[in-house]
Amino acid sequence: MPDPQTAQSSPTPVTVAAVQMVATPLVEENLASAERLITLAAEKGAQLVCLPEYFCLMGRRDTDKVAAREAPGDGPIQAFLARIAREHRIWLIGGTVPLATDSLERVWNATLAYDPAGVQVARYDKIHLFSFSRGTDSFEEARTIQAG
Repeated sequence: MPDPQTAQSSPTPVTVAAVQMVATPLVEENLASAERLITLAAEKGAQLVCLPEYFCLMGRRDTDKVAAREAPGDGPIQAFLARIAREHRIWLIGGTVPLATDSLERVWNATLAYDPAGVQVARYDKIHLFSFSRGTDSFEEARTIQAG
């Protein structure tokens, strides 16, 4: 018979929702869409909800994310993430949020995690930035994103 003091209990299952959405150039519109989808996930029992990269903004130009940047710990996108995590008492992974750097031309592409009390408990700044070049077509995230 196993010793009850050393026996390990089975892990508790966690229901996870991976939200898929098409972001627009309007932050307010994207937050409204995210709120609807997060609410649906929470109503279906999700305890952890993950939003996609740049759920909050898909700009027309690379510099649009720079214009929408927020100071770390302050701004409407971060306030939204904290509020929605708290209201639904869920763990929430905030896709990515454009956070201000020391440069006025670049942002951190930051993934933020919130606990069920709405407290930011983790932050990850994207390290490996995307780059593509073929003939006349090219894209370079490093133009507007600071590597973490």
